[in-house]
Amino acid sequence: MHSSPEPTLRVNNLEVIFSDASGVVHALRDLTFNLPHNGFVSLIGPSGSGKSTLLRVLAGLVPPTNGEVHFNTSQPKVGMVFQKANLMPWRRVLENITLPLELGGLPQETILARAHELIKLVGLEGFERAYPRDLSGGMAQRVAIARSLMQDPDILLLDEPFGALDALTRERMGDELLHIWHARRKTVLLVTHSIPEAVYLSDQVLVLSSRPGSIILDLPVDLPRPRTDDMRYSDTFSKLTHTLRDTLQEENNY
Repeated sequence: MHSSPEPTLRVNNLEVIFSDASGVVHALRDLTFNLPHNGFVSLIGPSGSGKSTLLRVLAGLVPPTNGEVHFNTSQPKVGMVFQKANLMPWRRVLENITLPLELGGLPQETILARAHELIKLVGLEGFERAYPRDLSGGMAQRVAIARSLMQDPDILLLDEPFGALDALTRERMGDELLHIWHARRKTVLLVTHSIPEAVYLSDQVLVLSSRPGSIILDLPVDLPRPRTDDMRYSDTFSKLTHTLRDTLQEENNY
């Protein structure tokens, strides 16, 4: 019998407090959870509950006030995708994707081979020489996801990457994300405001309280993989979405 691998990430008693000219903001309080190895976890909660702050702490962009963040490797690599693709408008698709490795000293042939592999993975073949202005919102986010995968991260943090897309494109991008996740088997933490999206994509959904954010529900998603559109209409899917909606409504009129 094989033992389960160590979680990619452990968060223990995390607290984040900001101070500025307008006063003190208690963003996160007593946050404790694990991200399973190669698991897909969604984070959902009221606006202002500290979801994006948590991602920035995990990415090393914001220091915690108290508590600990432990990765299962001494030099973790973290990829991050934001709601806006944040592509450099003067660089073509291929050049945007290769950017993270250009200062690393790797041979150009290695960088290009990896970039072309990711372009194929995210379905952008034929658009290598396009500029960001020529891309749809969904295509721009595919470029951002490919760019975040260039350094082969241990964990992929996604901060509402499909929030600005229309409903049908958003669903299609969710399926694309699952395809990428199945192909690369990364540990993923997704921030989303969409309850159906969280259920459809995830193995587990964490619900944050109103600020200061703390976990008020850790919900396993017992839907089989691979996920299919038919599952959106199943009794299990309905029960899970109702559980999340009820929890959020009780918390803050979500």
